[in-house]
Amino acid sequence: MKKLVLFGAALALSGLTSTVHAADLPLAPEPVDYVRICDAYGTRFFYLPGTDTCLRVGGRIRVEYRFNNYGDGPNNWSDKAQTSTVFRSRGYIYLDSRTATEYGLLRTFTSIFHTSDSSAFGAVTPELEFSFVQFGGFTFGRTQSFWDYWTGYSWGAQVTSYSDTKSNVIAYTGSFGNGISASVSLENAASRQVQLISAGGNGYGGDKLPDAIANIRIEQGWGSAQLMGVLHHVRFADVAAEGKLGWAIGAGAQINVPFLGSKDKIAIQVAYSDGASRFPLDSWDSRITDAINVAGDTKTTKTWNIGGGWHHAFSDAWQANLEGGYHVADAATDAYDFSQWTATGNVAWTPVSGLVIGAEMQYRNVDYKAASGLADRDEIYTTLRVQRTF
Repeated sequence: MKKLVLFGAALALSGLTSTVHAADLPLAPEPVDYVRICDAYGTRFFYLPGTDTCLRVGGRIRVEYRFNNYGDGPNNWSDKAQTSTVFRSRGYIYLDSRTATEYGLLRTFTSIFHTSDSSAFGAVTPELEFSFVQFGGFTFGRTQSFWDYWTGYSWGAQVTSYSDTKSNVIAYTGSFGNGISASVSLENAASRQVQLISAGGNGYGGDKLPDAIANIRIEQGWGSAQLMGVLHHVRFADVAAEGKLGWAIGAGAQINVPFLGSKDKIAIQVAYSDGASRFPLDSWDSRITDAINVAGDTKTTKTWNIGGGWHHAFSDAWQANLEGGYHVADAATDAYDFSQWTATGNVAWTPVSGLVIGAEMQYRNVDYKAASGLADRDEIYTTLRVQRTF
């Protein structure tokens, strides 16, 4: 009897031991989809887990201290109602995705930023800088206007000598090899509208037709160049004023000049517009017009424009930029005729990759016709910037 009891106890203990050992055994690990580096499109891309899409996440912080116009009075400093200094902080978020398909590259890009100036309090509304899809040579969404070519070497913080405009587009680009391409684009016209003057009411009516833009571009080892043209619908809010078809043409070139410095380059750009004043320049004086209706006759405003710049690198850490432009507006009446020229220079230090610290000074002269009743004006601006891009 004792032997049976001992045998039963041994069996029970053996079963308990087996159960404990089974519970202690490690479970088979579930498969883990590790993030993989994607080097097909440059640095910092990675594959989205479970897909063949590569994504790059980035951002930028820009801090500026702006000294507004302190040229001829009345200016931002002499007028108590005007803001003299601005403290600005701006944060960007970038998302860039790329997917290889049988039809070619599928790309999306989004850039969103928030800006807080010294006069802004509480919540700040985000702004959409870019948001587009590229597929099979087509571009859909908000991107750089296909008119724009040279958009400056300096920051152009407060005035510019060129056009740098983002717009909603439907565009197609064809490549012909050897760095040559051509694009056609339909773009939101509202981003290029300036004043319309008429006895029955100023301004544009509702949008009816998009801007139609075409360009031809070449990019090679020596630099790049572009020819561009646009058709722009001038449509008055005044129902009695006749609309017109505005247009503009332009050309520009950027040339590498290694004999001045290993990274040096110069640019020149010219443009003429007739009823499409904001294409050659996006920082006109407030007197600029697209057209004026005089006694029932609509006459478009003509502009002549030339701009250029020089980018010079003293070293990998120090660079300087100098640029300027001359612009003439010939309107239907002398009261809206004027010319302006600008000059901008800046110096920037890059102590580590992605960090820029520098200062920029800008000058603008506006020369009015006597019929305007306005005095000619000299404007001076200064901007200090600290920027980190990652």
